[in-house]
Amino acid sequence: MNKVYTKIESIVGDVITVRAQGVRYNDLAVVGKSFANVIKLDGDLVSLQVFAGAKGISTNDEVRFLGVPMKVSFSDDLLGRVFDGSGSPRDNGPALEDNMIEIGGPSVNPAKRIVPKNMIRTGIPMIDVFNTLVESQKLPIFSVSGEPYNELLARIAMQAEVDLIILGGMGLKYDDYLFFKDTLEKSGAMSRTIMFIHTASDPTVECMMIPDMALAVAERFAIEGKKVLVLLTDMTNFADSLKEMAITMDQVPSNRGYPGDLYSSLASRYEKAVDFEGAGSLTILAVTTMPGDDVTHPVPDNTGYITEGQYYLKNGHIEPFGSLSRLKQNVNSETRNDHRALMDGLIKLYSAYKESLEKKSMGFMMSEWDEKLLKYGHLFETRLMDLSVNIPLEEALDLGWEILAECFEPNETGLRSELIAQRWPKKTEA
Repeated sequence: MNKVYTKIESIVGDVITVRAQGVRYNDLAVVGKSFANVIKLDGDLVSLQVFAGAKGISTNDEVRFLGVPMKVSFSDDLLGRVFDGSGSPRDNGPALEDNMIEIGGPSVNPAKRIVPKNMIRTGIPMIDVFNTLVESQKLPIFSVSGEPYNELLARIAMQAEVDLIILGGMGLKYDDYLFFKDTLEKSGAMSRTIMFIHTASDPTVECMMIPDMALAVAERFAIEGKKVLVLLTDMTNFADSLKEMAITMDQVPSNRGYPGDLYSSLASRYEKAVDFEGAGSLTILAVTTMPGDDVTHPVPDNTGYITEGQYYLKNGHIEPFGSLSRLKQNVNSETRNDHRALMDGLIKLYSAYKESLEKKSMGFMMSEWDEKLLKYGHLFETRLMDLSVNIPLEEALDLGWEILAECFEPNETGLRSELIAQRWPKKTEA
């Protein structure tokens, strides 16, 4: 039953306070012409976030509680569509109000989860070969501002072998929003994509709704048997919105001004990742920008305790050192018999290349082995590390062998003799 109140106690930023009875946390309300949701209960004092902002609202405006939490439409009609943080169309298409589902519910019972065992192919060697993305995995992309993380997400959205892509954008510049939209439309990937977009000019409260909407829809599609990949950018903007709202509500700040429940707020979203027995899966790949390249910043620091590894994006590359997919061992043995050994061998030699590069920069005399490593490092960075490289896993593995053969003798690679006998490229006659 709707409950209507006509006296607003206070208006602070986008948060209004009203005295009300029988209201629940996260309940939806209508204030003027805008939706709002309950974010705090203190006796009969109820605090609400106004989606469209509190500008133009007076203390005499009507507040009507709907008695239900925030919901979003769920159906195949969502495919190819773009929505904002309140669930309204951003693409000038029709509003969808059928089959409404609640957002922000609990994560799946751990007893119903199964061990992740299926690879998600992306066509990006630094992911597929070295840090394989696995169904139901939750992985952040740690990056500094200025790195091409949105371009990387767009590549993954176009190329990932999944049934459905759900993109959640938080605090995006309008140019970035148009980039995603245009790129996916031109590639033909928009037909399997749903976008929930909050731009920097939109109300802060809508930024906080984006992950919940994206994940609620993703979970339903996964239950219906779809393999869903959720791409979120950027979770630091999401955390900053939490901080802004906490300050507005006079909450006692924790580390660097962030609310004390930052960890649980992040974890409740990331833990939505799941692989259902006999159904589909939900995988999360989320950009987390690091202010000042500081991995100890509260957002990446808390994220690292929740997720199953991370990708580090530096200098336009996914770094081989520091990047980690903790679940890759679940699938590497199922891809190709040389995958794990070749991956380890390539990285060991790349590490040796870094040492030779440092020696060269310091003016040391280069040995024949150093020269081989320098040649190898250049080929590795241009043919495998470059994010523009787009090849299947098997082709990337063959390319790894070719790079080794161009630079080293078989006995210099440290790889097992039986693998070398099987995979070492045969020299063609001139």
